[in-house]
Amino acid sequence: MGYRKLGLRSDHRRSLLRNSVTSLLKHEKITTTETRAKEIKRVAEKIITLGKKGDLHSRRQALSYVMDDDVVYKVFEDLAKRYEDRSGGYTRIIKAGFRKGDGAPMAVIELVK
Repeated sequence: MGYRKLGLRSDHRRSLLRNSVTSLLKHEKITTTETRAKEIKRVAEKIITLGKKGDLHSRRQALSYVMDDDVVYKVFEDLAKRYEDRSGGYTRIIKAGFRKGDGAPMAVIELVK
């Protein structure tokens, strides 16, 4: 099993991950549950790696996943330059306690400066 199901149908899970990755790349920091953060990390790092490649095919692959064209521009222009010397590990997950309502373990996922 190569991924977490997160208790969602496949279409809902894909939509959740696309929206979350777009928000992470746009705002550079989001708060979510630990398991969702781990799945978001997998996808976000792949999108940033596409940005580092910089060719047209990579841009089109990123555009097919990320929900906002401005975010793709940011990945290919700003983030690719920021991480050009780094070979992975573009995000960090910091545990942030437990959610008040249901006690779910929360985490902050952010892009490394």
